[in-house]
Amino acid sequence: MSIDSMTRTIHRVSGNDIFVAETGTGPAVVLLHGGGPGASGVSNYSRNIDALAQHYRVIVPDLPGYGRSTKGVDQTDPFGYLADSIRGLLDEMGIDTAHLVGNSYGGACALRLALDTPDRVEKMILMGPGGIGTTRGLPTPGLQSLLSYYTGTGPSRDKLATFVRDYLVFDGSAVPDDVIDNRYQSSIDPEVVANPPLRRPSGPSALKTLWRMDFTRDKRLSTLQTPTLVLWGARDKVNKPGGGQMLVDRMPHCDLIITSETGHWVQWERADLFNDVTRSFLES
Repeated sequence: MSIDSMTRTIHRVSGNDIFVAETGTGPAVVLLHGGGPGASGVSNYSRNIDALAQHYRVIVPDLPGYGRSTKGVDQTDPFGYLADSIRGLLDEMGIDTAHLVGNSYGGACALRLALDTPDRVEKMILMGPGGIGTTRGLPTPGLQSLLSYYTGTGPSRDKLATFVRDYLVFDGSAVPDDVIDNRYQSSIDPEVVANPPLRRPSGPSALKTLWRMDFTRDKRLSTLQTPTLVLWGARDKVNKPGGGQMLVDRMPHCDLIITSETGHWVQWERADLFNDVTRSFLES
């Protein structure tokens, strides 16, 4: 079993295409990737798919706006749009309930889906999820780097390498050049450049959008019964690690693991730990 042998399909959801790669058998586990430039499902979870597929049906979509999925995201409620799209994908695939695993942007998608329709989510694992106090105060250096990628002089390989090696991970020297090259090529898709999926809210509805993107303002968080595991890198420069304790304090069934010498990409930097903990949590 390997990533190369995954089944690849395009599903039509509400008039848009969502690309999905999948492998393995068993309970459905949906892996939702982050929102950095050039991100995609399989590339973000390249070190986890094979291990999880030994026990689960692993479903790895490209989120709307990324990879081989239809470009463009509803900027008035981006997390809600992502959640609706993945819920629609589950409907198209005939999946009533699934475990959701989400990193950063994908974590925000998973959390919003669980809040809107908790009956569709068995268990949830979040790695440095977006929307946990990130809309209050100045953006972190990592978030500033991410949000400025398509502005100013526009996208470049150097800008992408800086984001990935200086902000996304703890040890930038561990990121191979081919990871940078592949993400850069994906990031300069003309449709993405014209309509970046992740950007600062602007216009008359900006304040309302920011409120929608901040889960700490959502009262449903304190009543969500979904068993949840949060993993957060202690050296995360994109989303502040303090968000993990905030979730533990507000969610009734939430556990937290803080990993040392780890940045925003826990599932990649600490793959063995992540794979073991994920299997243990989902099986418990």
